[in-house]
Parts: sequence; C-alpha cells; structure tokens
Amino acid sequence: MQYKFVIKGKLPGLNDYLKAERCFHRGHSCGNDMKQGYQMLVSNAIRTSLKRQVIKSPITIHYSFYEPNRRRDLDNIAAVAHKFVQDALVKCKVIENDGWQYIKGFSDEFHVDKHNPRIEVTLIEAGGGGEE
Repeated sequence: MQYKFVIKGKLPGLNDYLKAERCFHRGHSCGNDMKQGYQMLVSNAIRTSLKRQVIKSPITIHYSFYEPNRRRDLDNIAAVAHKFVQDALVKCKVIENDGWQYIKGFSDEFHVDKHNPRIEVTLIEAGGGGEE
C-alpha cells in the first residue's frame, strides 16, 4: 500500500537550520522554534491528506523535491526535510517511531518547478516485520 501527501513550498535547508541552531533568543534555540514551526506545516499536510491513517508495517519513504531553482545543493535540501517529515509522521501518529524498525529507508529525487515549489512524500509499506 502507498500513501501520499504534499507539502506546499519548500522547507529550510541544512545551512538555514544550522544557522538557527547557533542563535539563542530568550534562553532557547531559534533552531527549535524553526523546527516546531515547520513541523506544524508538515503535520497539517499529513492530516489533510492522510486524515487519521495509522501504518503498522515498516515503510520506505520517497521524497520528490520540486525546488523553484537550482541554487541549493541537493544534500542541503533533503537533510532537514527528512528530519522534519519523519518527526511529524510520529507526532501525527501515522507511524509509532522513526527508528530502524519503522523506517526501512528513503529515496530522493529533485526537480525544478519555478511556479509550484513543493515536496511530494510517498510512504510505501514494506510489509513484514523488521529485523532486530
């Protein structure tokens, strides 16, 4: 079984997140504020498309990134997106945990769409139990 949701726009890159992590405001990390804000955006996309879907089988996640241009490096685009999306899947209770037992792997592909930047996320049930 496959499940899909779309995050409109783009998420911050790794460089943006690392810069925010070095910033402290009123005793806490700006990186945490960034993560919480974008995790809410991702969670809303998940809830809109997947409703209250719960996936018990291990999954593989396929990310299709549609960037407005080619300015950001591919690893910069994907690194933080993986973290924010996978944490949001747990927060929305789509998956129980984002550890090895629940996520078997992920793949990325990258495109340019100047007028409609987005991230299309496909969850693919791997079936069967995981190895310990």
